[in-house]
Amino acid sequence: MVKRMLILFSIIFYMDHLFAQADTTVKLLSEIVVTPLRNKQKEQKIPYVISTITRNELNQFSPRTTPEALMGITGIFVQKTNHGGGSAFIRGLTGNQTLMLIDGIRLNNSTFRYGPNQYLNTIDQFTIQRIEVAKGTGSVQYGSDALGGVIQVFTKEPVYQSTEKSKRFGGMVSSKFMSGNMEKTLRPELNYSGNKFAATGGFTVRNFGDIIGGNTTGKQATSGYKEFAFDIKLKFKLKSNLELIAAHQFLRQQKVPVYHKIKLENFLINEMDPQQRMLNYAKLRIKNKTRWIQTVELTTSHQQTTEVRNSQKNGATILRTEKDQVSTLGFSLDVSSSILKNWTANSGVDLYQDKINSTRNDINTTNRTISSKRGLYPNQSVYNSYSFFSLHQFQLHAFQINAGIRFNTFKIHIKDTTIGTIKINPTAWVGNLALQYSFTERNHLFVSFNNSYRAPNIDDMGTLGIVDFRYELPAYDLQPERSFNYEAGYKYRGKKINFTSSVFYMQLQNLITRIRSGNEQINGYNVYIKENTDKAFIKGIETEAEVQFAKNWNVKAGASYLYGQSKTRNEPLRRIPPFNGNVRTTYYWQKWFAAAEILFASKQNRLAQGDKEDNRIPTGGTPGFNVFNLYAGCKLKQLQLQTGIQNIFNKDYRTHGSGINGYGRSVWVHIQFMF
Repeated sequence: MVKRMLILFSIIFYMDHLFAQADTTVKLLSEIVVTPLRNKQKEQKIPYVISTITRNELNQFSPRTTPEALMGITGIFVQKTNHGGGSAFIRGLTGNQTLMLIDGIRLNNSTFRYGPNQYLNTIDQFTIQRIEVAKGTGSVQYGSDALGGVIQVFTKEPVYQSTEKSKRFGGMVSSKFMSGNMEKTLRPELNYSGNKFAATGGFTVRNFGDIIGGNTTGKQATSGYKEFAFDIKLKFKLKSNLELIAAHQFLRQQKVPVYHKIKLENFLINEMDPQQRMLNYAKLRIKNKTRWIQTVELTTSHQQTTEVRNSQKNGATILRTEKDQVSTLGFSLDVSSSILKNWTANSGVDLYQDKINSTRNDINTTNRTISSKRGLYPNQSVYNSYSFFSLHQFQLHAFQINAGIRFNTFKIHIKDTTIGTIKINPTAWVGNLALQYSFTERNHLFVSFNNSYRAPNIDDMGTLGIVDFRYELPAYDLQPERSFNYEAGYKYRGKKINFTSSVFYMQLQNLITRIRSGNEQINGYNVYIKENTDKAFIKGIETEAEVQFAKNWNVKAGASYLYGQSKTRNEPLRRIPPFNGNVRTTYYWQKWFAAAEILFASKQNRLAQGDKEDNRIPTGGTPGFNVFNLYAGCKLKQLQLQTGIQNIFNKDYRTHGSGINGYGRSVWVHIQFMF
């Protein structure tokens, strides 16, 4: 193994030298600046594995949604329960075991469920400037839920004009169409730039038709839905060292079907109508000249998610309508310091409060009588989170050291009509330590240890009703889940080549798992209750490379392998993605570009008992696939045009655990007019 690695490294160094000699006019590959430690740093200086997606890439390859933008990113595997969903697996974990942030504000709330969810799809991809994915770290930096890692979405920033008298109005109209009426999108956007005030905003109207699958699947009815989104962001330069940012985001999806429920479980109606998210926030940024307080960022936010689920079985007279609404208040304080020349730090507090409103009405469609019952969650429950963090970075010659600590305490107040009022106060301490050694300017070795946690939430403790293919009962004696992630890796950052490879081992303790409650059934569903019973581990390897063969030609490739095992039940861990990866080559010529892409995954037949019981997973496991896509585009003054052919060989495929097949052969066109 060591010999093979030495040979590989030698080839990389030789190729880098060869390409540099062949074309000395080519510049270094971009040095990406990322923020996994709550402050901006060059990616090559960070002892973690970070993946990024830029606005330019989103424009070129025009993913339909934010979850689909993550497809093809090494180490990220996207499961789609339905067309309106999309849940990213990081290090084999997803749902409430991965943390999602929008402009530094938590998207996760206390009703996020175990396993795949749809909430990443409530972020309009047209508003995104950049996405960062930090793997195997995040709880110390950002709090609960980051067992697998963190997905952080940064929305577009208004830009000031450089001179006092200059002002500029501008904007864009964007439209996208997909064959088979699978997508119709319109996005107008306006921008204003002044010396002390800047603004950007727009709205998006989308109509998604039913997905047309590969050669034997055809149209998957009913899977389409409609979407409307609105956003605005304002920036005020109050003083040279004082800036205020205010933003509003709103997205509403209507009649979002859960396809596999209709297809496999005899439902006439099973949909979310609406699926909605609204976020308001204000950030105050203060720059200071003192060493101990260089910058201060204060953020206040209010976020509200609304989900209404309608379900009715074929032949039944009862239409069930469940409504869950979570209102979240947030406050964070982040102080950055430069304590010494080689010692920087970020410290602060994060405070969040969730208030849950959950109701259920059973409507008799024959006589229109309504029966009100307990919702999926205990109504009027309150979930408070208070935490303090301190993160430190040290530069000692060739060594980069990162260390941090966070304390989190919770006050959970549950009002359950079935068993009364429950008060719970879990706490958690977590820490991390990472070391990177740069034995040349281009070669970096790193090792890291990250302790993460996930506090039990309202979904864990208070769920009562049908979830997926089971019936769940409340559980109020749960403790935080824990992960201990050990990782070692190598980064090479050269003139023509970027290369990263890492191996990791993650111990999982106190996992909250669903346990079958005897042979009991309710409404034909097996009954489960959650307990802290499971210990497990996930180990894996990730490798990715980017080679700049010429000034206008590059190739990116990556692959990921995971192995997850429950120690407690001596079986595979649920929903572990198969070996998967991607290869993409892009060629630029003047104002044109063309790209070819392969997305692949092997068969996943290492199944837990829960996987075998999941009707979304075929008997014997999910087949592997190879999907080939082509892209092209050009920029002509104020007009940009992109087009793509998806799944050019029209193969049937499904990502492991998904409830719907992927796109068959199809064509899309994306037009942008800028003014």
